[in-house]
Amino acid sequence: MAITMGDAAGIGPEIVVKTFADPEFTVLETPAVVIGDIGQLERANRLLQAGLSFNRIESPDEAVWERNVVNVIMPSDLLPADLPYGEIDARAGKAAYDFICTGIDLAMKGKVKALVTAPIHKESLSRAGVKYPGHTEILADRSGTRDYAMMLFNDELRVILVTIHQSLRNMLDSLTVEKELKTIRLAHTAARQLGIEKPRVAVAGVNPHAGEGGLFGDEDDQVVKPAIAAAQQEGIDASGPWPGDTVFMQARNGDFDIVVAQYHDQGLIPVKYLGVDGGVNVTVGLPFIRTSVDHGTAFPVAGTGKADHSSLLYAIRQARVLQLAE
Repeated sequence: MAITMGDAAGIGPEIVVKTFADPEFTVLETPAVVIGDIGQLERANRLLQAGLSFNRIESPDEAVWERNVVNVIMPSDLLPADLPYGEIDARAGKAAYDFICTGIDLAMKGKVKALVTAPIHKESLSRAGVKYPGHTEILADRSGTRDYAMMLFNDELRVILVTIHQSLRNMLDSLTVEKELKTIRLAHTAARQLGIEKPRVAVAGVNPHAGEGGLFGDEDDQVVKPAIAAAQQEGIDASGPWPGDTVFMQARNGDFDIVVAQYHDQGLIPVKYLGVDGGVNVTVGLPFIRTSVDHGTAFPVAGTGKADHSSLLYAIRQARVLQLAE
């Protein structure tokens, strides 16, 4: 697999180094190359006194699989050695974008089977002239994927999103029966890939109380219900729309296997409330496996040595599980 370093001004380099230095992770069992900036990784290595060595390669075929050796593919120019930590920087944004694109290209060529991504900063991407709002859109566009969705899960909850990075006003305008049905199908497929033979898919309502019969909006009656009915006709065990303030608790208690959330914060808040260290982000529908950390660049702690690498380690483990399940 390949691990992208993320934004160099954030905690990406540090959590990558901590992961490779962690006794629980070894490239002998999980062969992984890093796509990133070797200078920034060496800086993190010195900060943490991790004792790693770095082997620059052009392709995964050149990797040397040894303990405490990190094989690094570096597609961008070397970033400044004194790149400021914790600041929005177009240079870091451009490099982070290059890392992602290189990882996608390697996966599309079959050079790697899975891509695991460290966090990026959307403002840094924007300052670099990158017009995508996040990882998911870059991944889908560059791989030519039309039907895709963001799924987040941990040991207690699985959530997939109908809409991702857009305002609430635009989200309501963008909802269609087709988009809703597509996401329900992806939820069913994703849960099966995670080993659930007959997934129970709960669909969260758009409005308070799932619209309360039209009193609080008609999107649930006009969009969500027809999509659920169509999914049921296809043999998918889908139900709802369920009120968004209770459906996640019901899923956590075992009533459902996965929840279809309508918008970004509706789905991410319950997952992240349970803890970002044990969460993973998966892009469903891509022609390759992609997992990611369940947190951001954490600028306030970047360069301090305090970053927690648990989510990256968990994302790598889940990518490995999905690889073995194929």
